Amino acid sequence: MSNPDPQLEREGWPVTPPSRRWPLLVVLVALVLLGFSFHRMGLMDPIGDTAEGLGVKLFGIEGSSQVVDGAVQFFERGWPPEIARVRDVNRIEGFDPENLPLFSHIEMREETSVELAVVDGKVVQTEVTEATQVLVEPVGYLYRVGWLMLETFEIAVWGTVFSLLLAVPLGALASNRLTPIKPLVTLARSICSLIRAIPELISAMFFVLMFGFGPVAGILALGCHSAGFLGKFFADDLDNSDPGPANAISASGVGRLGTFRHAMLPLVAPQYMAYLQYILERNVRTATVLGIVGAGGIGMELLGKWTNFQYGHATTVLIAIFLTVVALEALTQYSRRKLISD
Repeated sequence: MSNPDPQLEREGWPVTPPSRRWPLLVVLVALVLLGFSFHRMGLMDPIGDTAEGLGVKLFGIEGSSQVVDGAVQFFERGWPPEIARVRDVNRIEGFDPENLPLFSHIEMREETSVELAVVDGKVVQTEVTEATQVLVEPVGYLYRVGWLMLETFEIAVWGTVFSLLLAVPLGALASNRLTPIKPLVTLARSICSLIRAIPELISAMFFVLMFGFGPVAGILALGCHSAGFLGKFFADDLDNSDPGPANAISASGVGRLGTFRHAMLPLVAPQYMAYLQYILERNVRTATVLGIVGAGGIGMELLGKWTNFQYGHATTVLIAIFLTVVALEALTQYSRRKLISD
């Protein structure tokens, strides 16, 4: 075999193909670790239960399945959605039978309760049936869900506004293109990492201790957590944008602020709108569960109906959340297209 040309050797020829041993070893180690984690997390149990349930339901195999029983219980009791609201008139403050809500009426219903009594030293259970006067509002629960969903949406909107007010200065300070002082860049990025590392439910409980129960705690929790994401995204997009237009305008004598406004911002504005859209949708979904810790919104209502096995009302709440997110998606997509076209 002839010796290779020295010139070709200096230029890196012949090309040595990369070794495939290390990637293969890494893949094997990853598969082993994933297999161990799969077993440790108990993921085989739900797979087996689901397969057993499908066999019971589809092929008539004898037995029962918790997976199938739970799903059937929810769909049987959760559909159709419940839109009526029934309340005991004795529990309605300031109830006026002469001034009923629209479309509502009063009914007498029998309710069965259990009374405990001690007879001859033994506890005896007795079922007691009582006639109760209730107020029936055929679409009353829709009104309640609508108001709670409006509150949830307001929490999400104000949380997004608050996060934007925090993220704009944080994003500017965290950008190497805008901030020449490196310690400030490190500090801003550290703050973004810190506030997005704290889950909303944890920060919501903290703000509930500070400001009490209500929407304020939810707004602050969403705002702080979302600002960490937006600040990082804003800074990264500025640093990764095309430097050509900014260098050209800067060379003509325009200041740093003018360069950002006329050269950098037009490049990143569409992506910023996409980030805001995502954060707003995410905040709407997250705000639905913040009520569990007393931070306002529809979360407490959903939790209460679920724990009381009122799956029809829970389905109504879930549909309201879904429709709100879909409508918000359509609105933000339309606004983004208009902004880009203009």
